[in-house]
Amino acid sequence: MQLPVMPPVSPMLAKSVPTIPAGQFYEPKWDGFRSIIFRDGDEVEIGSRNERPMTRYFPEVVEAVKANLPPRCVVDGEIVIASTEKKGLDWDALQQRIHPAASRVTLLSEQTPASFIAFDLLALDDESYLDRPFGERRAALERALADAAAPVHLTLGTTDAEVAGRWFELFEGAGLDGLVAKPLDEPYQPDKRIMRKIKHERTADCVLAGYRVHKSGPDAIGSLLLGLHDDAGRLASVGVVGAFPMARRKELMVELQPLVTTFDDHPWAWAAHEAGERTPRRNEVSRWNAGKDLSFVPLRPERVLEVRYDHMEGPRFRHTTQFVRWRPDREPASCTYAQLEQPVRFDIADILS
Repeated sequence: MQLPVMPPVSPMLAKSVPTIPAGQFYEPKWDGFRSIIFRDGDEVEIGSRNERPMTRYFPEVVEAVKANLPPRCVVDGEIVIASTEKKGLDWDALQQRIHPAASRVTLLSEQTPASFIAFDLLALDDESYLDRPFGERRAALERALADAAAPVHLTLGTTDAEVAGRWFELFEGAGLDGLVAKPLDEPYQPDKRIMRKIKHERTADCVLAGYRVHKSGPDAIGSLLLGLHDDAGRLASVGVVGAFPMARRKELMVELQPLVTTFDDHPWAWAAHEAGERTPRRNEVSRWNAGKDLSFVPLRPERVLEVRYDHMEGPRFRHTTQFVRWRPDREPASCTYAQLEQPVRFDIADILS
């Protein structure tokens, strides 16, 4: 492979802001695997955000790149799986694609094929576009993908902040993650937070049902495990909150000891896990963090805390939440899924078409 921009390349990043900034180019924020694709004829490499190759996991994307991208190019984008059943993005199916067995990769590439959403051009033919302003890169990308067909797509984009605001509210119903705002006059700067991202922000009252120990040692909390009651009254595992200063992690370890219990009558006992209920035990073996200890200490589910979150992925929080406050005024039984805001459903096919 001989390209003017060679792998690995760290993608340009975004900084979170609370509101949509004026005078930018706006795109939907896709919730998938950030990927920089390098193509030189029949040679294709897919680089990830951490610069590790993902080529072997997405053979159908490799073939789509050969059919739809220019013969020699470097394109930044996102690999997603669009579910016709969910009419939105399917993060769970996407996670399953990172599998060590080649036979499993082949099977999943047929059962849950991925799409590539292109949103920036780093090189074309013998020219690097890294130093060119984004407005010029976007125009060149539009020309380069003028004849592209599914599963390769050019992301939607607009300079109209009002249109972007409507996208922000509407597209969440298809599983998208918010908006990205890009200055039109900036060059591509790998690993720099030049762009801005605007994400949905909400709060929920959750039951504290366990904790994981911090990697630094047994005297500090790593993360708190959160639960919500479903319609049947079962406490489902919905995510974690873990961003605390070290001093606070150690204070929490002392504060929570009176709540430590056994699994004998805990809602996340092995019996619940084996019955198919959503408990943290299903994550104790992590494909993403080989060897990482994801076991947890059970707590009596008596305390309630309010957390800030962006959106849900099925029955759980898509990302790690942020601690807001303790809620001694709330009963654990009142912490149900019913409190969560439900975005208006929107078919992902209408965004990709």
